[in-house]
Amino acid sequence: MKSDSLPDPRIQQIANKLRRLRLAAGYKSYETFAFEHELSRVSYGKHEKGSNITMKSLLRLLDIHHLTLREFFSDID
Repeated sequence: MKSDSLPDPRIQQIANKLRRLRLAAGYKSYETFAFEHELSRVSYGKHEKGSNITMKSLLRLLDIHHLTLREFFSDID
């Protein structure tokens, strides 16, 4: 069982995937991506840094990228 004080590497995998998706969509800046998709710039920046993300936020990002849960998690262990 993991300690709450240690970062969960799975959260960082999700954060890295969000960053890769943004870059693949042609956005060099997370701020521009957030602005153009009417997301909170601060919250989105935290998501890409590995801050805990709510399921609602994750689903909204999947909708923006036109991905299913299966597609998003297909290459995440």
